[in-house]
Amino acid sequence: MKRIYSILALALLTFLPAFSKKTNPLSGRWDLTITTPDATYPSWMEFTEKGDTPEVRIVGRVSSVHPANNVKLSGDTLTFDTSEWFGKPIPVSWQMTVADQKITGKQTRSDGVEGQIAGVLAPALVRAKAPSWGDPTPLFDGKDLDGWTPFEGAANHWKAENGELVNEAAGANIRTTRKFDDFKLHIEFNCPKNGNSGVYLRGRYEVQVEYEPADENDRYHGLGAVYGFLPPSVQLPKKPGQWESFDITLVGRRVTVIRDGVKTIDSQEIPGITGGAIDSDEGAPGPIYIQGDHTGGMKYRNITIATAH
Repeated sequence: MKRIYSILALALLTFLPAFSKKTNPLSGRWDLTITTPDATYPSWMEFTEKGDTPEVRIVGRVSSVHPANNVKLSGDTLTFDTSEWFGKPIPVSWQMTVADQKITGKQTRSDGVEGQIAGVLAPALVRAKAPSWGDPTPLFDGKDLDGWTPFEGAANHWKAENGELVNEAAGANIRTTRKFDDFKLHIEFNCPKNGNSGVYLRGRYEVQVEYEPADENDRYHGLGAVYGFLPPSVQLPKKPGQWESFDITLVGRRVTVIRDGVKTIDSQEIPGITGGAIDSDEGAPGPIYIQGDHTGGMKYRNITIATAH
């Protein structure tokens, strides 16, 4: 009997650290909103701990996901530094606390601008069952911009021409007036040499469209990548100035991308919003939006969507 008690005691001692270790309330992914005196925009953060070392990766206003520097955790206060793009690289200091699964804090930029941080835990977006799909319906009729609206704040250079949605010059992005949850999207694109655009799913996750010089982008930022997060598993030949296609399925956070009939991303999880997202409300339906603020010369056509029942 003493031997049994000894074994049980040893087992309890073995498992005690696992039971006693508390999960840090900051752990996980966070959908953030930054409010400055002249703008409100989304951001995203993931907090992890490697041993006793806190680590943060962040998505800023327009940037790709990147690691934060000088990450420090003192009690329930988290601080770190990043460099964000506001027309040029700007050093930014972040300070935040968490209570009741909500983040509050302050962002201080080196140019003197301050922003208030508000954050909530990002939803898992796990679906209980596989969706059934309706019939595809057109999002663009090839005749006019009915069903689409350009973003405010920049000149609109989008027009319908010869059955194509054409962006004549860098200017406004454009989005559907409808919003979507889970869907299958078919879209054909013609990207010129040195062109840069993107297709945003629910207005939050960019699938990159670009034919910039070879040294401009790595595989996480090249054609067909979910910008910064998911690279294509297959590298296909470049076809600047030629028509190509994406067939994109988004269910919850899981995305499948088929480019020109070849599956390049297979039901992979998108961790969070990408730079340029319309908001950080990941649990809500959102539009399809096409980036037009980088370069002109982009063309899109045969845009259809099937939604989940």
